[in-house]
Amino acid sequence: MFDCIVIGGGAAGMMAAGTAASQGRQVLLLERNDRLGKKLSITGKGRCNVTNACTDEEFFENIPVNSRFLYSAYSRFNCYDCMDFFEGLGVPLKTERGNRVFPVSDKAGDITAALEGFCKDNGVRIINERVTEVLAENGAVTGVRCGETVYNASSVLIATGGKSYPGTGSDGDGYRFAEALGHTIVPLKPSLVPLETEEECCQEMMGLSLKNVGISVRDTKSGKVIYKDQGEMLFTHFGVSGPMILSASSHIREMERRRYKIEIDMKPALDDAALDKRILRDFSDIPNRLFSNSLSKLLPSKMIPVVVELSGIAADKQVNSVTKQERAELVRLLKAFPLTIKRFRPISEAIITSGGVKVSEVSPKTMESKLVRGLFFAGEVLDVDAYTGGFNLQIAFSTAVTAGEAVASTLIYPHP
Repeated sequence: MFDCIVIGGGAAGMMAAGTAASQGRQVLLLERNDRLGKKLSITGKGRCNVTNACTDEEFFENIPVNSRFLYSAYSRFNCYDCMDFFEGLGVPLKTERGNRVFPVSDKAGDITAALEGFCKDNGVRIINERVTEVLAENGAVTGVRCGETVYNASSVLIATGGKSYPGTGSDGDGYRFAEALGHTIVPLKPSLVPLETEEECCQEMMGLSLKNVGISVRDTKSGKVIYKDQGEMLFTHFGVSGPMILSASSHIREMERRRYKIEIDMKPALDDAALDKRILRDFSDIPNRLFSNSLSKLLPSKMIPVVVELSGIAADKQVNSVTKQERAELVRLLKAFPLTIKRFRPISEAIITSGGVKVSEVSPKTMESKLVRGLFFAGEVLDVDAYTGGFNLQIAFSTAVTAGEAVASTLIYPHP
């Protein structure tokens, strides 16, 4: 008989299990993979953007879904608590652009190893088995079933992650457990995910990475720009990806084919007039060159044939014959290169799953179910998600610490 069983040995699961065990509880951590932190070890391209060194206000501005639910959990364990925690476990951290926090080693494995050590040092029992059912009687959990084996406990904490990266074990088990116990699951969709586009030109530019460009995403229904940023993006065989595109995807709440348009500003540092002067200067240096061969100082080579075709300027026209009106069209194209979003890539390619256990059915101060006594949640299984930059891992850690501490105190002060 355990005090608590934690299902899922990812970021939230390890943090919750170690927290409860550090307060003297008998904790069993069940992980279906052969090792802990499989998804955590590949986050941030293997570097692990562990949190974001921001103000409280900035943190909540980066949580587009159910941010109010996190007020209590984040006040209990914020980004600076998180940084202190990992540095206290011997993992020195550094802060990079956008206040993103990484291990100095640039190794996500150091974060995983620190959390695993935190669990083991506090006596968490770790078993690599897949949970098939959460057991409950008379409105309270009693334990879990793993195939033919039953493990009994007075509390169960679900920290199974979402449905993204199913190869790491996140295939939606937690949603099934919660739903079977009466919880509402807000429909799942991918977030922080590449985008498919209608235009075939992306395939022509496949592999091309753009840096220091601007993008705007417009909702054609409302006419509003829902996302604007400057940074990096990538053309792929299906459309677009890269840091800015992943962030943009999390701002699209209702995906409909052709509803959203992307405009890429190839020269965000120049306004229209300055860019026109730049083009005129380039053309004056090569007055007799064909237009198709005139843009090498302005654009990467893979993009030139596409821009030439979309500009409406004849490829074999000499640049000294390009009219003012034609230049104006070229400037418009370079300042607002248009793409039409077709759909999200599959949820299996998403970094984060949006949707999950409805937060109105969970206590924000303890992460305990309001429907089933002794049932707790932490991390991505909840209907809370954030933009890129370390915020989603911080949500996992904040909710996990809150749940782990609540598990321990619930056993001291049982339900009436």
